[in-house]
Amino acid sequence: MKRQLRLPALLLAVAASAAPAHAELVIVVNPQNPASKMFPSQAAQFFLGGSVLFTPIEQAEGSAIRAEFYKKVLEKEPSQVQAVWSKLIFTGKGKLPKEFKSSAEVKKAVGANVNAIGYIEKAALDDSVKVVAIVP
Repeated sequence: MKRQLRLPALLLAVAASAAPAHAELVIVVNPQNPASKMFPSQAAQFFLGGSVLFTPIEQAEGSAIRAEFYKKVLEKEPSQVQAVWSKLIFTGKGKLPKEFKSSAEVKKAVGANVNAIGYIEKAALDDSVKVVAIVP
Protein backbone atom coordinates (compact mmCIF):
# COMPACT_ATOMS: atom_id res chain seq x y z
CA MET A 1 0.00 0.00 0.00
CA LYS A 2 2.76 2.45 0.92
CA ARG A 3 4.60 1.69 -2.32
CA GLN A 4 1.42 2.40 -4.32
CA LEU A 5 1.07 5.81 -2.65
CA ARG A 6 4.71 6.78 -3.16
CA LEU A 7 4.69 6.48 -6.94
CA PRO A 8 1.81 8.93 -7.57
CA ALA A 9 3.24 11.34 -5.00
CA LEU A 10 6.66 11.14 -6.66
CA LEU A 11 5.17 11.68 -10.12
CA LEU A 12 3.20 14.67 -8.86
CA ALA A 13 6.32 16.20 -7.30
CA VAL A 14 8.31 15.75 -10.53
CA ALA A 15 5.51 17.23 -12.63
CA ALA A 16 5.19 20.25 -10.34
CA SER A 17 8.92 20.95 -10.45
CA ALA A 18 9.00 20.62 -14.24
CA ALA A 19 6.21 23.17 -14.77
CA PRO A 20 7.63 26.56 -15.73
CA ALA A 21 7.37 29.13 -12.98
CA HIS A 22 6.41 32.52 -14.35
CA ALA A 23 7.01 35.42 -12.03
CA GLU A 24 4.57 38.29 -12.16
CA LEU A 25 6.29 41.19 -13.92
CA VAL A 26 5.85 44.91 -13.35
CA ILE A 27 7.01 47.88 -15.40
CA VAL A 28 8.67 50.50 -13.21
CA VAL A 29 9.93 54.07 -13.38
CA ASN A 30 11.76 56.38 -11.02
CA PRO A 31 9.49 57.59 -8.16
CA GLN A 32 10.19 61.21 -9.22
CA ASN A 33 8.91 60.55 -12.75
CA PRO A 34 5.48 62.16 -13.29
CA ALA A 35 4.15 59.08 -15.12
CA SER A 36 1.66 57.25 -12.94
CA LYS A 37 0.08 54.61 -15.16
CA MET A 38 0.45 53.19 -18.65
CA PHE A 39 -0.67 50.18 -20.59
CA PRO A 40 2.00 47.54 -21.23
CA SER A 41 1.50 48.22 -24.95
CA GLN A 42 2.47 51.86 -24.36
CA ALA A 43 5.61 50.79 -22.52
CA ALA A 44 6.52 48.53 -25.45
CA GLN A 45 7.35 51.52 -27.66
CA PHE A 46 10.24 52.49 -25.37
CA PHE A 47 11.76 49.00 -25.56
CA LEU A 48 11.44 48.95 -29.36
CA GLY A 49 13.02 52.36 -29.95
CA GLY A 50 9.72 53.96 -30.93
CA SER A 51 10.01 56.80 -28.43
CA VAL A 52 12.78 58.60 -26.58
CA LEU A 53 10.51 59.91 -23.81
CA PHE A 54 11.90 57.24 -21.45
CA THR A 55 15.30 55.56 -21.26
CA PRO A 56 14.74 51.78 -21.36
CA ILE A 57 16.70 49.60 -18.95
CA GLU A 58 16.97 45.94 -19.99
CA GLN A 59 17.39 42.67 -18.15
CA ALA A 60 20.29 40.42 -19.18
CA GLU A 61 20.25 38.95 -22.67
CA GLY A 62 19.11 35.34 -22.55
CA SER A 63 17.39 35.69 -19.18
CA ALA A 64 13.98 34.12 -18.62
CA ILE A 65 12.49 37.41 -17.41
CA ARG A 66 13.60 39.18 -20.59
CA ALA A 67 12.11 36.47 -22.83
CA GLU A 68 8.85 36.57 -20.88
CA PHE A 69 8.68 40.38 -21.10
CA TYR A 70 9.32 40.30 -24.85
CA LYS A 71 6.64 37.67 -25.36
CA LYS A 72 3.97 39.27 -23.16
CA VAL A 73 4.60 42.99 -23.70
CA LEU A 74 6.44 43.38 -26.99
CA GLU A 75 4.73 40.34 -28.51
CA LYS A 76 8.02 39.39 -30.15
CA GLU A 77 10.75 36.80 -29.86
CA PRO A 78 14.19 38.00 -28.69
CA SER A 79 15.57 37.58 -32.23
CA GLN A 80 12.84 39.87 -33.59
CA VAL A 81 13.64 42.56 -31.01
CA GLN A 82 17.34 42.25 -31.86
CA ALA A 83 16.48 42.79 -35.55
CA VAL A 84 14.52 45.96 -34.70
CA TRP A 85 17.43 47.36 -32.71
CA SER A 86 19.97 46.36 -35.37
CA LYS A 87 18.04 48.38 -37.94
CA LEU A 88 17.75 51.39 -35.61
CA ILE A 89 21.46 51.32 -34.83
CA PHE A 90 22.46 50.85 -38.48
CA THR A 91 20.36 53.85 -39.54
CA GLY A 92 21.64 55.98 -36.65
CA LYS A 93 18.17 56.27 -35.12
CA GLY A 94 18.80 54.37 -31.93
CA LYS A 95 21.21 53.21 -29.27
CA LEU A 96 20.91 49.87 -27.46
CA PRO A 97 19.40 50.10 -23.98
CA LYS A 98 21.71 49.48 -21.03
CA GLU A 99 21.51 45.91 -19.81
CA PHE A 100 21.72 44.65 -16.24
CA LYS A 101 22.14 41.16 -14.75
CA SER A 102 19.26 41.14 -12.27
CA SER A 103 16.06 42.83 -11.17
CA ALA A 104 17.97 44.33 -8.25
CA GLU A 105 20.40 46.01 -10.67
CA VAL A 106 17.57 47.16 -12.97
CA LYS A 107 15.76 48.59 -9.95
CA LYS A 108 18.91 50.44 -8.86
CA ALA A 109 19.45 51.89 -12.37
CA VAL A 110 15.81 53.00 -12.67
CA GLY A 111 15.93 54.51 -9.19
CA ALA A 112 18.99 56.54 -10.19
CA ASN A 113 17.55 58.00 -13.43
CA VAL A 114 14.30 59.99 -13.43
CA ASN A 115 13.74 59.19 -17.14
CA ALA A 116 14.40 55.44 -16.90
CA ILE A 117 11.86 52.68 -17.42
CA GLY A 118 12.47 49.00 -16.71
CA TYR A 119 10.78 45.75 -15.77
CA ILE A 120 11.32 43.52 -12.77
CA GLU A 121 9.64 40.69 -10.89
CA LYS A 122 6.84 41.96 -8.67
CA ALA A 123 8.51 40.22 -5.73
CA ALA A 124 11.53 42.54 -6.13
CA LEU A 125 9.48 45.73 -5.65
CA ASP A 126 10.34 48.32 -3.04
CA ASP A 127 9.97 52.09 -2.72
CA SER A 128 13.05 52.84 -4.85
CA VAL A 129 10.86 52.49 -7.98
CA LYS A 130 7.24 53.17 -8.93
CA VAL A 131 4.97 50.71 -10.76
CA VAL A 132 3.31 52.12 -13.88
CA ALA A 133 2.01 48.83 -15.28
CA ILE A 134 1.48 45.22 -14.29
CA VAL A 135 2.24 42.71 -17.02
CA PRO A 136 -0.70 40.34 -17.45
